[in-house]
Amino acid sequence: MDPLRCFLFVPADSERKYQKASGTAADALILDLEDSVNQDNLPQARQMAHDYLLQSRDKPRPQSLWVRINPLDTDLSLVDLAAVMGGSPDGIILPKTFSAAEAIKLDHMLSALEARENIQVGRTKILVVATETARSLFTMDSFVSASDRIYGMTWGAEDLSAALGAFTNQMEDSGYEDVYRLARSLCLAACKAAETEPVDSVYPNFRNLDGLFKEALQGRKTGFTGKVAIHPDQVDVINSAFAPTEAEIAFAHRVIDAFKDKGGSGTVGMDGKMLDMPHLKQARTVLAMAERNNA
Repeated sequence: MDPLRCFLFVPADSERKYQKASGTAADALILDLEDSVNQDNLPQARQMAHDYLLQSRDKPRPQSLWVRINPLDTDLSLVDLAAVMGGSPDGIILPKTFSAAEAIKLDHMLSALEARENIQVGRTKILVVATETARSLFTMDSFVSASDRIYGMTWGAEDLSAALGAFTNQMEDSGYEDVYRLARSLCLAACKAAETEPVDSVYPNFRNLDGLFKEALQGRKTGFTGKVAIHPDQVDVINSAFAPTEAEIAFAHRVIDAFKDKGGSGTVGMDGKMLDMPHLKQARTVLAMAERNNA
């Protein structure tokens, strides 16, 4: 699966929001059964999510469709899965993990449900929300080689704040406090170690599109391959931030050409600087991202 730039949350009990989300350029929709749905509405939300998925189960989907279930340490998660797997979601969002043990457990649950629903075993991917509990910050390396289903990991500052008993996760200059920057960095590093996709967290102020673009662009340059949106207005901004600029593409071509001209040399000089293999790898990453965006 190619990296997905933008995941858009959709409350699973809102027909109006399904319609609005499907008209966006989000690469993936997250039909949410967790935080955005009141527990009294869960039976209806599960049925609506199942029905929405079922419409496109056996045909190509214009957007990848994922479902965020409730945490595995609740009685709600298995009911969530049993209700939606008949629609063959492309992936499951796994929240509030403590370690990779939850992802492994979910892997086994999905295998059983895929067999029940006549879905190819292993088809359903997992995106782990990996930093919403205090313990999770000490177990990020457990995800390395944990499950072939794991598409990637994202991180969450809001639930981590609640877990830590914090009043805010922001400093006065609007940057994240140290522990949340640590969580973000650990998520990124763990994904790279596990060879999965790092997906940057939500930007809660959906009206501040300039701030969103700045954070998304910084995330892309740091190594994240996508970001989660909480409002349709955020989608185009995220897609733009995760598209290499013309200047970046041109520079990447120059780097690759410079190495070609040196006939396999491990180092080249360009613009008064010495470039080596990491620069070549970065250039190839930029061009691969540009090619995916134009596909």
